[in-house]
Amino acid sequence: MLDPTKYVDWEIAEDAEKNMKTVYQLRDELGLTDDELLSHGHYIAKVDYGRILNRLKNQTDGKYIDVTAITPTPLGEGKSTSTIGLLQGFGKRGKRATAAIRQPSGGPTMNIKGSAAGGGLSQCIPLTPFSLGLTGDINAVMNAHNLAMVALTARMQHERNYDDARLEKIGLKRLNIDPTRVEMGWVIDFCAQALRNVVIGLGGRMDGFTMQSRFGIAVSSEVMAILAVANDLKDMRERMAKIVVAYDKKNNPITTADLEVDGAMTAWMLDALNPSLMQTIEGQPVFVHAGPFANIAIGQSSIITDKIGLKLSEYHITESGFGADIGFEKFWNIKCRMSGLIPNAAVIVATIRALKCHGGAPIPVPGKPMPEEYLKENVAWVEKGCENLIHHINTVKTAGINPVICINAFTSDTKDEIAAVRQAAESAGARSAVSEHWLKGGEGALELTDAVIEACDEKHHFKFLYEEDLPLRQRIERLATTVYGASGVEYSLDANKKAKNIEKDTNFSKLSTCVVKTHLSLSDNPSYKGVPKDWKLFVRDILIYNGAGFIVVVSGDISLMPGTGSNPAFRRIDIDVNTGKVKGLY
Repeated sequence: MLDPTKYVDWEIAEDAEKNMKTVYQLRDELGLTDDELLSHGHYIAKVDYGRILNRLKNQTDGKYIDVTAITPTPLGEGKSTSTIGLLQGFGKRGKRATAAIRQPSGGPTMNIKGSAAGGGLSQCIPLTPFSLGLTGDINAVMNAHNLAMVALTARMQHERNYDDARLEKIGLKRLNIDPTRVEMGWVIDFCAQALRNVVIGLGGRMDGFTMQSRFGIAVSSEVMAILAVANDLKDMRERMAKIVVAYDKKNNPITTADLEVDGAMTAWMLDALNPSLMQTIEGQPVFVHAGPFANIAIGQSSIITDKIGLKLSEYHITESGFGADIGFEKFWNIKCRMSGLIPNAAVIVATIRALKCHGGAPIPVPGKPMPEEYLKENVAWVEKGCENLIHHINTVKTAGINPVICINAFTSDTKDEIAAVRQAAESAGARSAVSEHWLKGGEGALELTDAVIEACDEKHHFKFLYEEDLPLRQRIERLATTVYGASGVEYSLDANKKAKNIEKDTNFSKLSTCVVKTHLSLSDNPSYKGVPKDWKLFVRDILIYNGAGFIVVVSGDISLMPGTGSNPAFRRIDIDVNTGKVKGLY
């Protein structure tokens, strides 16, 4: 293995890929049958979830572990790296284990954050296909989503151009779509701020219906959310028909079923329903499926993948996006409710640099060198920053789950800084473990692995934060005050009106609540670090994702289409024309 202090991630991955296991070796180690493996070459495959779950329906589930984090810096705190490292640690302990991570979006891969493949000696490989489209699931999501918009805009054009007799002749009933109440936009898998607000249909009467529209990033699509929460093909097909695309002029919802596009959308998603199979640098099996962000979507890998992993292994690790206030909260109150699965433990990833950031250090800026203050010992900053860690520990404990703090070690961390984190964690009732998986792979994660095994063996008292029949605004209040630490909630006039209407509508009132919120703060303001006091969550908008099964509560200034920074990763990604290998990914 190459030394991660001397080589960058893509070089380490490229070197490790020389000795990768084939998917046929992974198949045999997992105990899959030949017809359950759907090979995409020698090193990547999809697996037939239906056959696996049917064959193993009487198999006892393994232990279920969620990986989350404290509130991260803009650079991320290594949840994917820690997920892979923990899986490698289980391998070193001789345990049969699997992990589930999300497919990386082209947005962060080509922008600032990178491809979420892990890092150092704890990576998911092969890196290039993982980062650049994998087995095509995100493309399928884009095609299915945009097909709904094609169906909507074409219908609006035809209803404008044709009278009722002509519509009836071609088998269409007039829907009277309100052009000011179109709920969906288009999606693309890049951070393209120039497409946040657009006008479409310019030209003549045959060039579409002229109206304002918008783009979101592909992983924010309701279709992606459905991929994450669907239990099987029948469930996906039923959910796809419930997507609300627009409203008519009498305020009735127009669904994909009304547009007769739901079946074709599901057809685009058929292959995407099967998870992809990859491996760690050390050869443990990793399932990759779904890709929603936690700040603007549900932020989870799929329910299907977790069900497969729990049947195939003694320990199955799943990752939730960003901090415990958003990723873990949605795992807890949405994913677990929809799947019926109950976790045995949760790992909260923390870094000394993030704790310093929450304790008063200068905020790091993506694309610029790390401020020198982060390379010097400052126990006081760490101790102050541990207030944020304790807040997340309390959130996990509120769910009745046993927390384990993973101190994701950096070479600049000092003994006294680490001791301060251990003291804070253990005083709050959590186990702690220093993990050097980035530097040492599975060997560096053994302390973490042992702590997780101990936590899994303890009893847990899992409970949801709210019941399904709790009115929407009361749910939001409970989330804001209990999980985010807000003093209350404020609404825009439009959001408050929508909330009241949802509470009266029995079709929507019991849908789960999915909050869109910045990942850079417990609050809705990304500049507020630590544990902000005396603030109120501002709800700007409320969207209905009826197919996915939740109400999307949009807070603060966050956008469903992120922007590309001034120093994006694509400037450093290239290809070696002699070997055809991609370089510069991370």
